[in-house]
Amino acid sequence: MTEDMRFPFMDTIAGSVTEYDRGKGVFGLRTIDGRRFDVRLSDGMSAELLRNLDEPYADASGHVDDMLTPGRTLFAYGVFYPEGGAYNYVAKRLVFMGRGVEDFNFERPNWWVDQIDSLAGFYRKAQFGHGPIDYKNYRTNIRLGGEKTDSHVQETDTISRMVYGMASAYMLTGNDEYLEIAEKGTEYLRDHMRFVDTDADVVYWYHGIKLEGDYERKLFTSEFDDDYDAVPMYEQIYALAGPTQTFRVTGDPRISDDADATLRLFEKYYRDTAGGGYYSHIDPVLLSPHHESLKFNKSRKNWNSVGDHAPAYLINLLLATGEQRHAEMLERTFDTIVDHFPDYEVSPFVNERFFHDWTHDLGHTWQQNRAVVGHNLKIAWNLMRMHAVKPKDSYRGLAEKIAEIMPAKGSDQQRGGWYDVVERVLQPGEEWHRFAWHDRKAWWQQEQAILAYLILFGSIGGEANQAQARQAEGFYNTFFLDHDEGAVYFNVLASGMPYLLGTERLKGSHSMSMYHSAELCYLSAVYTNLLITKQPLDLWFKPRPDANRTLRVAPDLLPEGRVRLTDVEIDGKPWETFDPIAMTVDLPESQSSLTVKVRLTPTA
Repeated sequence: MTEDMRFPFMDTIAGSVTEYDRGKGVFGLRTIDGRRFDVRLSDGMSAELLRNLDEPYADASGHVDDMLTPGRTLFAYGVFYPEGGAYNYVAKRLVFMGRGVEDFNFERPNWWVDQIDSLAGFYRKAQFGHGPIDYKNYRTNIRLGGEKTDSHVQETDTISRMVYGMASAYMLTGNDEYLEIAEKGTEYLRDHMRFVDTDADVVYWYHGIKLEGDYERKLFTSEFDDDYDAVPMYEQIYALAGPTQTFRVTGDPRISDDADATLRLFEKYYRDTAGGGYYSHIDPVLLSPHHESLKFNKSRKNWNSVGDHAPAYLINLLLATGEQRHAEMLERTFDTIVDHFPDYEVSPFVNERFFHDWTHDLGHTWQQNRAVVGHNLKIAWNLMRMHAVKPKDSYRGLAEKIAEIMPAKGSDQQRGGWYDVVERVLQPGEEWHRFAWHDRKAWWQQEQAILAYLILFGSIGGEANQAQARQAEGFYNTFFLDHDEGAVYFNVLASGMPYLLGTERLKGSHSMSMYHSAELCYLSAVYTNLLITKQPLDLWFKPRPDANRTLRVAPDLLPEGRVRLTDVEIDGKPWETFDPIAMTVDLPESQSSLTVKVRLTPTA
């Protein structure tokens, strides 16, 4: 920056305190990449403790002198002033992660449980008010404060995603109302968004339905530019997300039948049995991935068509059933990722789009030769989940490589948080991977970072993994929680301030519907309590009378021997017929649904 361009500007610094000179009112703050800033305290500066949704503001302004001790993690928001040939930084707001130096409020046993409870309450009120749960009133687009828009297209995937969130909220809280929303949502999907092809013995899921008075018009093909007039695989995948999580809770055999029929759809029409992987789109008439009508999606494979099976539904289907065929499909997809996605001789980011023969598709509409930062982290997170049940050096090796490379390439080392889409390859003279459009940070990409580094630290340790997890959790919980309206923001600016324009202002949209925020809460509670802080975790299930009488309650794919099932209650009474190692419960026969509460306990 030249002298004539120097001007004051406000920005965020995240890091840990190195020292504090009380007399001068200046402390040192070292960022996660090792740079040091002098931070000057200002008159009128505010300081607070990190707080969860629905928690009151906790003012710490009167305790700053006592809290600025070496090693403490905090976020500072202030002004860079160009003075004396350098920039002096004056803090206007400090956010401390906890009361003590080693306290991180998001590691409290109930932090993520309380957060998902608040999220579920927000979306319950936004979609259904305080009255009966009627999905005819569901709307895809929800405004910042939870008000509905005039949009009358009910997208299948957004309903499914909210169902996932509500089923997860039930598992962590035992609140029956959340399960009611999940079950009624699953029923609505089956009744309105499902097409059963008896001739082919498969199930398809409509893109959505358009409500026109009392009439609903089915939308089979996608309405989005990238997928227009095609049947994209990711929409079929995410149609299963909510019902499958509900199946874990209730054991409803109709859901597993739908999942099996959708899997037959994948195998029959999307899978490339010769070259491996799954095609991303099929033509709606001939159900072919190779038809000219697909245009730039003809004979293509991508991250979503290969990698999204695992987190969206397949891991949860394996957890619910224990069936080997699901483990085999998971292994096949993860082997495909390991074999074809890394491209480290060219770029620190994986490739995400491919032609049928796995050559790279670098000209696809918006993506071109660009990387979605969160997809790299999502691969690391899910590889470690799979490694827990099918240990392979290739899985762990790639996960660790991604975890090591990504912070310097995809995260904000000064402010905290993770970026969105960047160019995969540096051009001559460039030191930084260029942003495709902006330096904003999306809520879902923060989720991928948090879960990746939590499971890495919980599974194999490492101070760097712990530091990255805490930094990501700190940024997310400091800046994404909407303490005024509820739920979480879609995007924030690089500094952490909310970005509230266009569709990014919404709390419900094609992209957001309580899925990633709830998944983050559920799995952060699992990884933090059971693998890291070594605290027990209670989960709730409500198997139906027609459910399999062996209830599987493992919370996720976790390293073998790290967690045991120690206590079971059925309808409020102790139950002793369970396997602590396999984490299964032998259910009694019943004419009604049973309320099953289990306690999972770390072994060491």
